[in-house]
Amino acid sequence: MLRKFLSKLKQTFKSGAAPAAPKPATGAKHGKPASREGAHRPERKPAPHSGQSGHSGHARPAPAPRPAHAPARTTPAAHTPRAAHAAKPLPEVPKLATAFTALGLSDRLAYAVQQKGYEIPTPIQVQAIPVVLAGKDVIGSAQTGTGKTAAFSLPILQRLGTHGPIRCLVLEPTRELALQVEESFKNYSKYTDLRTTVIYGGVGYGKQREDLAHGMDILVATPGRLLDFMEQGEIRLDHIQTLVLDEVDRMLDMGFLPDVKRIVAKVPKSRQTLFFTATLPPEIEQLAAWALRDPFKIAVSRERSTAETITHAFYPVVQAQKFELLAHLLEQTQYHSVIIFSRTKSGADYVASRLKQAGHTCAVMHSDRSQQERVDALKGFKSGKHEVLVATDIAARGLDIADVSHVINFDVPENPEDYVHRIGRTGRAQKSGDAFTLVTEETWRDARSIERFIGMSIDWKKVDGFNYTYSGIFDGGGMPQVAPEKPKSRLTRGGRR
Repeated sequence: MLRKFLSKLKQTFKSGAAPAAPKPATGAKHGKPASREGAHRPERKPAPHSGQSGHSGHARPAPAPRPAHAPARTTPAAHTPRAAHAAKPLPEVPKLATAFTALGLSDRLAYAVQQKGYEIPTPIQVQAIPVVLAGKDVIGSAQTGTGKTAAFSLPILQRLGTHGPIRCLVLEPTRELALQVEESFKNYSKYTDLRTTVIYGGVGYGKQREDLAHGMDILVATPGRLLDFMEQGEIRLDHIQTLVLDEVDRMLDMGFLPDVKRIVAKVPKSRQTLFFTATLPPEIEQLAAWALRDPFKIAVSRERSTAETITHAFYPVVQAQKFELLAHLLEQTQYHSVIIFSRTKSGADYVASRLKQAGHTCAVMHSDRSQQERVDALKGFKSGKHEVLVATDIAARGLDIADVSHVINFDVPENPEDYVHRIGRTGRAQKSGDAFTLVTEETWRDARSIERFIGMSIDWKKVDGFNYTYSGIFDGGGMPQVAPEKPKSRLTRGGRR
């Protein structure tokens, strides 16, 4: 009997111990026994509710996987893309023997250039690529549309080789130019494992911060936003090997010189420094003496020259008929895509609105448009969604838009130099282009200044079939001295002369 009683007692304790393990998990939540076998134990177990420490000692293995698992989700998450990207095999490219490989570029870069449709390097590329590959500092002076972005991006990619920390910094004066340069770097590095990102103001920090966390080789930036990240300790320039200051003259005009100097001071002195600019005023020479070491100078063409592939024409018209003449020109001209420049933001909005009413698909770019609106306008124009882009001079410098067949100056630019930059949007990469300028009695002197500035005479033309209102500009502007047949004036009514 005694043996049976002891045996039963042992079995009771054994069966009661089994549910004790799961009970801390459920008991911690509900304070109730999980099974009937433990019905008499809750009186002992909850009693040490101080036994929560005992429970937690017993239950600690259960929550332990959670904290251990949580870091595994957060920490590797930031690095997983980096490892995955690095492990991805590079695409195969054919062995090439092109004009670009002859300059010292690899097959991978030359193949990317070939995919973009470029076969012959431009003069600035011929001069700059070997010098940059040799690691020398450069001052490159070239007009827009000569391929200067590829002149520095291609050899930089070649020198970087494979993925690592941020080793190249490119400073740009505007968001549009920064986005364009980033796109060029990405296009040319598509058969490598090198990565490029861009940071600029006017938008949130989230996406830019996320891209930086993934690890980049080339950073394209506007000075203000870069300084923001540097002051927050999120970007260090300790590993920069190549510093590019693009459109330097414009950065100086916009007052970025103090910011640029602060950034340059943070870059290692052993760096390679490249200046690429449309013009080379004396101020740039002074900056170069401070920032560069024995720079190699490249000047492809005269600073006041325009591309030989562009045909120019001045169209005199009275102010009140400017839009009607613009619409008539668009009707009679066979074009692929057109950029129309206005002096003012309100003027750009007015022209775009009238063109839309006339059935044209067009986009608008000026500084009052939001960053997203400007990006969408540029993308839509590049893709062919919009046949016309109406813009202020914000789009006149450096924007690389392929196959722009015509540039029309709805307003004559105030500065002759701006004329060169505006019409530089067409006639790029050895393709032909047309530049039309509408000239009124108020702006014909500015038109004459343009002729003197570029050192050439521009044809003054009238459009056949357009019902002109007569103006003295037809006699004293640049038109051939031919008396108009039965001149009409808006001040003349009925039969009165």
